[in-house]
Amino acid sequence: MTKDGDKFFERGEPATAFRPFYKRIKAVVHMDMVGGGPETKAVLHVTRGPMSLPSFVHDVAWAFAEFVNEESYKFAATGKTEYPFVAPEGGKEPLRAEYSAYTMGSDHDVYQDSSFGIPAIYLNDWPDRYIHTNFDTAANIDPTKLKRAAFVGAASGYFLAGMNENGAKGALRFVEAFRLQRGTQTELRAQQVMETEAQNLTWQYLDTEIETANSIKKIVPNSITVSEIAFEGAIPQKLSEGYKKPAASPNRDGSSKYRRKPQPNGPLAVFGYDYFADKAKAAGVATPKLLSCEGLWGAGEEYAYEVLNFADGKRNAQEIRDAVSAEYGPVSLELVVEYLRALEKIGVVEAVKEER
Repeated sequence: MTKDGDKFFERGEPATAFRPFYKRIKAVVHMDMVGGGPETKAVLHVTRGPMSLPSFVHDVAWAFAEFVNEESYKFAATGKTEYPFVAPEGGKEPLRAEYSAYTMGSDHDVYQDSSFGIPAIYLNDWPDRYIHTNFDTAANIDPTKLKRAAFVGAASGYFLAGMNENGAKGALRFVEAFRLQRGTQTELRAQQVMETEAQNLTWQYLDTEIETANSIKKIVPNSITVSEIAFEGAIPQKLSEGYKKPAASPNRDGSSKYRRKPQPNGPLAVFGYDYFADKAKAAGVATPKLLSCEGLWGAGEEYAYEVLNFADGKRNAQEIRDAVSAEYGPVSLELVVEYLRALEKIGVVEAVKEER
């Protein structure tokens, strides 16, 4: 490989074919605050990605975490198992890792932002009673739990780096297995909303599951055929009479489309700096109500992050509203449109004109 600044190209490629380095990255394993011992009260989470970036890589990580959960539980219960994953100086408790919906607050937000679109396996301990305090010391780290988190991350990376067609088929089985787990959560959430929102939630879930299976081809092209995915449970369900797509909104605002501009890259809000607040103040743009919205399963920052991620020039505002409503709880179209227009005023997105 050859390097020119932050651009790389393959041997044999002409020098004009430079590609940004991030486009070469297929997936990321990111750890933030792992290894917390019993004193911290922390639980290891294997966190899925945002709905805007469906990917099978999170199911790969959870498959390894489930394996450690099972083996460590057997060891804690009986004192015997083939893979206890116990450090000599560490604890003997079971891992009890959890497979969690997407949460923000670390570097995985940057990778999975639509500027880059890199799926990130996010391993994190939460809650942590000592985080960001003077009691957050190395003495609170449990070597056993650290070893287990390291295994999940390393095994996931090893599997993904060496994926071939057989690995792709195995990954599809992971997607199918954990689709049922996500489906259970979807059904529980559907009980919390009105019928039309429940219908939207189910449709978005099925659509995301199909795209999750399709994402395998981003690492191993041509490995999974359309017919194989068709037999995977999400497509038959999506086509069934009981899962009709909600009717499109006749609202003119709902049909408007916006496309994210090439700059700026990355999330608008990061530690210590809020790009939107900075630019909006300078442009005299009022703070959109979406930023203070409190949904059933998320809040303003999450809504804003995903609205921008979904602004791809293909989805209209209604479709973006439907997607973020399924992810974080029902939100009005007006709030989504107001935020998109504010983003347009500060130069982050641009309106897409319909072709005639």
